[in-house]
Order: sequence, then C-alpha cells, then structure tokens
Amino acid sequence: MIRLVLFAALVAVPIAEIAVLLVVGSAIGALPTIGLIVLTAIIGAALLRRQGTAAFGRLQADLQANRVPAAAIGHALTVAVAGVLLLTPGFITDAVGFLLFVPAVRSALWRRIRSSIKVHRLDPETGPDFRHPGAPPRGERTIDLDADDYGPPDPSSPWHGRRDG
Repeated sequence: MIRLVLFAALVAVPIAEIAVLLVVGSAIGALPTIGLIVLTAIIGAALLRRQGTAAFGRLQADLQANRVPAAAIGHALTVAVAGVLLLTPGFITDAVGFLLFVPAVRSALWRRIRSSIKVHRLDPETGPDFRHPGAPPRGERTIDLDADDYGPPDPSSPWHGRRDG
C-alpha cells in the first residue's frame, strides 16, 4: 500500500507542478515565473541554513544533556525535507516546504507521528560496540583459557553428551 501511494505521489506531483507552472506562466509570463522559482529557492536555502542550524543545535543539546533526541531528530529531518522541497522547482513543493519551516506545523506533525515511533536506548557500558561490528556487547566477560585448562569431556559430568544450540 505504501509503495502504491509513493508511486502515485511521484507521478502526480510532477504533473501537478507542470500544470501550475503553465497556469502561472500564462498569467504572468515565463520570465517572472522563472524569477519566482529562483527567488523561492534562494529564500529556501536561507531558511534551511538558519533553521537547520537551530534544529541541529537542539539535537546536539539533547545529546549532551543525555536526553533522547527523538523530537530534535524529527524537527531536523522536517527542516531538511522542507529545504529540499523549496530547492525543487515548483509552486506546490514550495508551499509544502514553507509550511514545514513553520515551527507550529512541525510540532503538530511531530505530535501526529510520535506515537508510531519507537525509541530504544543503548547502555554505553553493555550495548553493542559499533566501532567493531560483530564484536560481543561490551561488558560481557571474556574467559581466556590456556591449553591445559580444558580437555576431553568428563563422562561423569551431567552435561556429557548434551548438545546445546
């Protein structure tokens, strides 16, 4: 279902953008239409720089305060999407991009999708070591045996002959 909606959007949005560009171009002319597209891209780049810096600052502050930065990540991603939409030529994507730069719209969007997002915390002491993929989680004990510390199985052991996973 999601693929179908995504496909429909990828087809419908460019067609709608072309239609709007044709209508606006016929109303005000080709050069003013191109000028508006360039102007919204410039404004979008400026907004992206200013609000993107602020959003990533909040993300960094949450991380330094040892808080889960879920909302800050959501806002930063929304600002990034808004910037991409404003840099994309077209008036429909510009309108959506400008809406996403409004903090109240971002907050409302975040409140709406927040319940479907799961946040998992990793304990830095016992969580996986991402610097060494495949390494056992930190904090687990490693037992180093010498050659004389082990030998053939003891037949009187309760585990003798048992095969575990």
